[in-house]
Amino acid sequence: MTRKAAKFDADSDEALALGRQLCFAVYSAAHAFNRAYKPLLDRFGLTYPQYLVLLTLWQQDRMTVKRIGEELGLDSGTLSPLLKRLEAAGYVRRVRDAADERQVIVSLTDGGRELKAEAFGILRDIGSASGCSLEEVGELRDALHRLTQRLAGSRHES
Repeated sequence: MTRKAAKFDADSDEALALGRQLCFAVYSAAHAFNRAYKPLLDRFGLTYPQYLVLLTLWQQDRMTVKRIGEELGLDSGTLSPLLKRLEAAGYVRRVRDAADERQVIVSLTDGGRELKAEAFGILRDIGSASGCSLEEVGELRDALHRLTQRLAGSRHES
């Protein structure tokens, strides 16, 4: 695929058809993923965004709220209540940084670390539900990462 922008005939109604829109395909896939994850996460009392936070912390056990937000593209107003619920569930602990009280450090509890083993089952079940091979999953993931980077870069070009 080249980096050239797709050309559309402005007079063609077909170009505006919902089913031809990349944004709608991504939106629909995101909703399908959320629906597929819901029953898998319900048994742990987790929402999909909470699961993403745990995935982040399983890579690095101790992070600031700011860093988690950067990793997930979430602001602190969205992240704070989510972290509060994860803490109430016993998966994470939040403490103010002694060196800089403006920073809140989030770390996994033993319960949060133990849940990591269950994540492999979730990953397997989602892989099965997608019907994709590991190679296809990698190709899709890489293509979506490239798309995300291009879209993020295009904001600066306008």
